[in-house]
Amino acid sequence: MLSKVDSFPSKLYFAENIDSKINLFQSRRSMKNLSIVLFSSVLSAVLAIFLYRMIEEPQKILIKETLPVKQVDYTPPKYESTNRAKLNAIANTPDFVKAASIVTPTVVNIKSTQKSDYFWGRESYGASTGSGVIISADGYIVTNRHVIEEGDKIEVTLNDKREFKANIIGTDPSTDLALIKIDGSGLPNLDFGNSDKASVGEWVLAVGNPFNLESTVTAGIVSAKGRNIDILEDQYSIESFIQTDAAVNPGNSGGALVNGSGELIGINTAIITRSGRYEGYSFAVPANLASKVISDLKEYGEVQRAILGVNIEPVNNDLAEQLGLPSVKGVHISKISPKGSADLAGMKVGDVIVKINGKSASTMPELQEQIGRYRPGNIISVQFYRDSKLRQTKVTLKNKNNNVAMSANHRDEFLLELGFDLRNLVPSEEKRVGSQGVKVVSIYRGSKIERTEMDPDYIITKVNDVRVKSVEDAVKALKEARDKVLLEGFYENYPGEYYYTFSKRR
Repeated sequence: MLSKVDSFPSKLYFAENIDSKINLFQSRRSMKNLSIVLFSSVLSAVLAIFLYRMIEEPQKILIKETLPVKQVDYTPPKYESTNRAKLNAIANTPDFVKAASIVTPTVVNIKSTQKSDYFWGRESYGASTGSGVIISADGYIVTNRHVIEEGDKIEVTLNDKREFKANIIGTDPSTDLALIKIDGSGLPNLDFGNSDKASVGEWVLAVGNPFNLESTVTAGIVSAKGRNIDILEDQYSIESFIQTDAAVNPGNSGGALVNGSGELIGINTAIITRSGRYEGYSFAVPANLASKVISDLKEYGEVQRAILGVNIEPVNNDLAEQLGLPSVKGVHISKISPKGSADLAGMKVGDVIVKINGKSASTMPELQEQIGRYRPGNIISVQFYRDSKLRQTKVTLKNKNNNVAMSANHRDEFLLELGFDLRNLVPSEEKRVGSQGVKVVSIYRGSKIERTEMDPDYIITKVNDVRVKSVEDAVKALKEARDKVLLEGFYENYPGEYYYTFSKRR
């Protein structure tokens, strides 16, 4: 029998047990509340990410790999005329092994290095890498402008591991293309194919030579043609890309897009992505446009850009119905430049262009691509609708200065060594500036001329006090100079004379 004293501990234990249960209950309730809060937080985060992904615009990326900062006309084979034969031909996968063996040796890796200013007393360097395609046995290489534009030194590594230094021949911001050259002979090279004959659904290969991966080959199909993704910022930009789902990643920019026969039909340039990596949307400059641009850069050092002299807009359903068009296709002229190409050919505001030289121009990118293939002075045939009737006219294309003259660059190995290209002034320029001389067309990075801080469009009037009236005069005077060279001249849009000096021996 327990005494009152004996029973006290028992009652105390019972009280402690109740407190423990109360604490346990409160703890469980707190844990439950915490779980609800955590669950709500996770759910809110997931919903936020989902909504962000739904709303976020995908990135449009010019494909270039940044390195860490350190201190020809192609005619395809003819198929049988029956639908069955065509379907069988499409169903048969092209010989990718053979095509890859043709293309891979011609695709190179390009490393562009830029020297930065001193930082904390030490020099620093930035670099990026991309790909390029050898298009001649003597070392001309086509790539993207954004691959090499920031570089002071351009290095090229061939598929067989040989390394070369490259010179920039010319660049074109309107298509994001560039032409560089290495000193070589007997190099494997690839001809431009006919991109007009590439069909949606056709098998293609994308071949690149990205940093540290050597040549890579991926396969896909042509997803679309004439794509405009609004990625180039130049006033006269031409975006009429071939879209493909062949895998293209950073470092492949400037590489080759080829058909099943190994013909070059495009230069890989950009991707659209949410993650910054390939997601199925790759874009290439069509070979027919690239061929003309590269030919201009090689021959003139700059692109001979022809323009139609119009402002344009796409045709939509309402406009097609209003103008009585047979279909919702074509490019509507909203404004015409006085005395421009279209104006002199009799075209008017309200006309709807549908074909250029018999080839489709039913969208703005298609029209821009077609015009981009021609030079000032070329005569083209334009089909257009006016008053619901199909009409045709001949148009003589002009340049942005509203004349048919082309730049007359003089490409000389001696000038190339000094680091610039020159051309004679045309009569209209001589009249406008009131002087004779030669104009600097382009300046190569890292060259003697580039180090003088001269800018393109500089007009040289004297070399070491010898007056020059032509490129031949300038070359002669430069060659006769023993070492120090003093150039005297001016810029058309800036007052006063400008002087530049350099040493031929350094």
